[in-house]
Amino acid sequence: MLKRTALALALLATPLVAEEVTVETYRGEMIVAAAPETIAVFDLSALDMLEALGVKPQGTLENVYLDYLQDAAEGAEVVGSLFEPDFEALNALQPDLIIAGGRSHKVVPELEKMAPTIDMTIWEDTVGQGLDRLTALGAIFGKEAKAAALKTAFEAKLAATRAATAGQGKTLIVMTNGPKVSAYGAAGRFGWLHTALGLEEAVAEVEQATHGEAISFEFIRDADPDILLVIDRAAAIGQEASAKATLDNALVQDTKAWKTGKVVYLTSGPIYIASGGIQSMNGTLDEILAAFAEE
Repeated sequence: MLKRTALALALLATPLVAEEVTVETYRGEMIVAAAPETIAVFDLSALDMLEALGVKPQGTLENVYLDYLQDAAEGAEVVGSLFEPDFEALNALQPDLIIAGGRSHKVVPELEKMAPTIDMTIWEDTVGQGLDRLTALGAIFGKEAKAAALKTAFEAKLAATRAATAGQGKTLIVMTNGPKVSAYGAAGRFGWLHTALGLEEAVAEVEQATHGEAISFEFIRDADPDILLVIDRAAAIGQEASAKATLDNALVQDTKAWKTGKVVYLTSGPIYIASGGIQSMNGTLDEILAAFAEE
């Protein structure tokens, strides 16, 4: 009896070792303490996924832009903007983990001085990296089953959307910014709409710049897409939407997409600001499915 008591006391006196998980990040594999209690989030794609997993951050951005993420940010301490951390606020919060990425990618080295930091940037492969980040966050917060269920449901919706758009012709993706228009190809920032859905490009050699290739309305007319997918940057950042007015002209009206009603105005905030987030991607697929269900 005395031996058992002594053993129990010895076990109680031994410090508990925090569990760790190894996850894939934009900077490679990292070992992270599991189930961190205080987290600060500087990436809206990550906040999108955390909200879907049921994980609430204690610190986040002064403006999350997206209506569907307002509840996720409610009550959290403001620790900076997408581009500029508030280091005093971070110091006061004392986070166990900082989640950065995307527009905060460049400040990761500074954030690492404050607390363990993971870079969850989604860039080269929106769908693949997005699902990888979802899996990683599920592992960190003990939400593996929820992450797996979200992934399975998304893959089913992706397959359904791919089937709905099959054989519908060539697609051009454009983003308006007031009166200006840019085009994006399969290798561009919105290229997953081509690659994941199998949508053939209306123009094969679009310049692969971060902000797309600046184009004219003549470019759209000459490309003559069967489908025109439109993202409105102004609307995405909280300004007055203008894409419909910008594109409503004789040159665009001369395309097959306009004549057949296959100009699809996507809700721009999620795909522009939270690209790769599981809710963002699901919402975009829902809109494309709805557009083709109207036939």
